[in-house]
Amino acid sequence: MTRIRIAVQKSGRLNEDSLKILKDCGISIDNGKDQLKATARNFPLEVFYLRNGDIPQYLRDGVVDIAIIGENVLVEKGSDIDTKEKLNFSKCRVCLAVPKGMKYNSVKDLEGKRIATSYPNTVKGYLESKGVSADLHIINGSVEIAPNIGLADGICDIVSSGSTLFKNNLKEVEVILKSEAVLAISPQISEERIEILEKLRFRIKSVLQARQNKYVLLNAPNNKLDEIISILPGMRSPTVLPLAEEGWSSVHTVINRDTFWEVIDELKQAGAEGILVCPIEKMVL
Repeated sequence: MTRIRIAVQKSGRLNEDSLKILKDCGISIDNGKDQLKATARNFPLEVFYLRNGDIPQYLRDGVVDIAIIGENVLVEKGSDIDTKEKLNFSKCRVCLAVPKGMKYNSVKDLEGKRIATSYPNTVKGYLESKGVSADLHIINGSVEIAPNIGLADGICDIVSSGSTLFKNNLKEVEVILKSEAVLAISPQISEERIEILEKLRFRIKSVLQARQNKYVLLNAPNNKLDEIISILPGMRSPTVLPLAEEGWSSVHTVINRDTFWEVIDELKQAGAEGILVCPIEKMVL
């Protein structure tokens, strides 16, 4: 039986988020502690647990067919690898940071400075685009300590909340790129496995659509129904059903989470009552 081989990060937040989206796609994976490979019970898929930085080469060599990986890793080590889907989780940014006490006006202030980083290709490309030359020190691990021990004048690293920079007395000065998890594809994937990939992508899209939306039910007086419907940004038109109480209707719709609270406020002001909000498990368009 042909199975598609997917690489995910061996441990950490991206590992957890990757396995969750596969689970939400209805895929059951038998994986034990410290296992490097696992097989799905109900979908033709094998999971390879790999070091994040090694995944681009495994894709390139065709050892795995697809991977859930951060865009930042592809920019650094796999710019030749195509992506099929942005997954809207594990978001971060690759930033330049300097000590809080350092005077900083623009990227030109980094001219001739020493920068510690695990992303030399990314930093080099960014600085060259700005006409700046700096001395890069490649560090695999905690780069935030480098300025404090005199190894570097600044750093480039991934940032999520910024708390690690704050603890190390650093300030973020430039955002080089914004990153999130993506579904990347091997250039050597076979036609047979592309068919399986498309089935997986269909499931992933349904899950991502569901995560972006909420199912809303509300009661509306009939004399306010047109106004309330005009507020709703549903996929097409809302479902309207008469209630047992004369003069009232039940309205069912879908609202995007990015505008959810603003819409709810407008609905309340327009006379909507008994608003019920439900999560959506899957959303097939």
